[in-house]
Amino acid sequence: MKNFFLVSVAIGFFSGTTLTAKAQPSVNMEQVNASAVPKKSHKFIEGIEIKPAKDGAANASSNPAEDVAAIESFSALQFKYAQLLDVEVESITNHSLFTAVEKWWGTRYRYGGATEKGIDCSAYASTLANQVYGLVLPRTAREQYANCIKLEKEQLLVGDLVFFNTRGGISHVGMYVGNGYFTHASTSIGVTISSLSETYWDKKFVGGGRLTVPEPEPVVE
Repeated sequence: MKNFFLVSVAIGFFSGTTLTAKAQPSVNMEQVNASAVPKKSHKFIEGIEIKPAKDGAANASSNPAEDVAAIESFSALQFKYAQLLDVEVESITNHSLFTAVEKWWGTRYRYGGATEKGIDCSAYASTLANQVYGLVLPRTAREQYANCIKLEKEQLLVGDLVFFNTRGGISHVGMYVGNGYFTHASTSIGVTISSLSETYWDKKFVGGGRLTVPEPEPVVE
């Protein structure tokens, strides 16, 4: 990509959609003794202006106006998550998914919770699956794992689920968002994005799961 000066911005969040169901056990033991961090009041800046570098870099276009027009075609949301996932801005194409992640970002973890006041891992995965893909998932991580197509880590695509054994059996779930990262409801910091390559998650990883749309029942005439 061409060199540009980026504007540093703060992370934002919005309230979430309600689910009602049986509680999912608290499972992220990485920082089990840490208290949940409440949502922050900062908002990610929309409509930021991105300008090309003025140092005459070799990669700069011969027409600076074209550089500005090209970079401004991307949204602030794309810039934010491109930086978080360490990918090119243009690779952030699933706007529905990242808009939903942004909406829930920073929501505190609450065992059995499924609202903006607190949510657990399986409720969060269910919410994303429903809001982004129109799917209805079972309530617990274990049930979700049992009802999906099993995947190896290298087979994961954006939108697939990732499952972990944090305390015996399938006990934690998140959704894959690309480049080795997944979003989940952490017991210590709430809804966030983590890397599968982190030592803790790498050791606890069980496998991935692909969501499927149930076959329609045959019509009885």
